[in-house]
Amino acid sequence: MPAARNDLTQGVWSKLLLFSVSLTLLSGSALAQSNPFMPKMSLGEKEKKQLTPEQQKYQKELDENYKEASKKIPDRKPNDPWANIRPAPPAPSNKKQP
Repeated sequence: MPAARNDLTQGVWSKLLLFSVSLTLLSGSALAQSNPFMPKMSLGEKEKKQLTPEQQKYQKELDENYKEASKKIPDRKPNDPWANIRPAPPAPSNKKQP
């Protein structure tokens, strides 16, 4: 009888160990999202930096110069890489088919 009980407790402990290892692995990714040891990263949405009037004027000049320069770029016709390979479309014929 003691051998059967030993096998039963060994099975319970192995299942408990498997459960705890799998729970640890699954919760590791959740902890990575809210790690208290890592600093909070922001993409600047919440922390808009207030510009000085000189910086605002400089930024406005940069924007205007960019818009002017982009207007000077000529329009390009679409590039067709298959133009040399594709056959020319057939010319419409004036003959009527009987």
